[in-house]
Amino acid sequence: MKIKTKSSFYFDNVFIHLTVWIVIFGLPLFLTDRGQGISWSQFWRSASVMIAFMIVFYINYLYLIDRFLYKQKTKEFIIINLLLLIVVATLMYFAHDFVMSLNLDGRPMRRRRRYQSTPYIFIGRNVFSLALIVGLSVAIKMSARWARVESERRELEKEKTESELKNLKSQINPHFLLNTLNNIYALIEFNPPKAQTAVEELSKLLRHVLYDNNETYVPLTKEVEFIKNYIELMRIRLSKNVELLTNIEVMPSSSTRIAPLIFISLIENAFKHGVSGNKKSFIDIQLKENPNGVIEFICKNSAFPKSESDKSGSGIGLNQVKRRLELLYPNQHTWTQTIVKKNDESIFTSHITIDTK
Repeated sequence: MKIKTKSSFYFDNVFIHLTVWIVIFGLPLFLTDRGQGISWSQFWRSASVMIAFMIVFYINYLYLIDRFLYKQKTKEFIIINLLLLIVVATLMYFAHDFVMSLNLDGRPMRRRRRYQSTPYIFIGRNVFSLALIVGLSVAIKMSARWARVESERRELEKEKTESELKNLKSQINPHFLLNTLNNIYALIEFNPPKAQTAVEELSKLLRHVLYDNNETYVPLTKEVEFIKNYIELMRIRLSKNVELLTNIEVMPSSSTRIAPLIFISLIENAFKHGVSGNKKSFIDIQLKENPNGVIEFICKNSAFPKSESDKSGSGIGLNQVKRRLELLYPNQHTWTQTIVKKNDESIFTSHITIDTK
């Protein structure tokens, strides 16, 4: 989202003000021509009214609102405006008489000026009209201020969100590395050749974690490649009693982009809590890209919760997934987690859908 700066707001306001006043001043030239030519007397009477409106408008817009109203000095603001309106309305009365005395249209002068006997009615009516101009200036000024404050709020919110995302990403790297190294450490003890292969696979994964993770979104195909490499790395240490199923349906030419490592914590948890050393267990990972741009991720696994002493990472991965989904896909995702007991077996299911459009 593009945020307007103060200079852009200023330029837009100046352009709008100039356009409005040019139109207002030009209207009498078109409205007073009734086939007999322009009535300059009527034009200058109208122009004098517009000038008075401008004076009241900009004195409030450029000074009084900032100096008094924004500083909660409402009483002073009203008193000063009341005096200003009376003075300007009186000047409008004399300006009207002066224009009439010039007789710019060359028409016979009336014996008595229209408002000579009722100046208070004329001035009172103009005070009311000028009060509406004050209200207009306050409304426009407050609207411009609200727009600027709202723009700054959005900018600060965006910066806060980006800062929080960077902080989450900085946590993902060591968390991911810690869990992977723990797996390799376990391999070293009973199968050193497999541990060497795991180190080679880890180097491929780290490239994605260290470089691609700096981007807010990465191509889905690249993220799928990372997930496949990670699964193969984890497969090395699985025993024969573990059934590992994967079903990834993403077109090789897909242009969809997604947040990096958004699913990896769930896959890590599946290998951590879904595998038993002496019982039959399974892990089923599915990732599908739908034609409408919705990404569907389903991870099912046997549930063998770790003891408190064996909970490396303290569940930080799931908290990261939840927060990143909230920040990157607000109102565009669903995430459900369920545990179903079937006979003597517990099955944990994590289901995420993300609308990437």
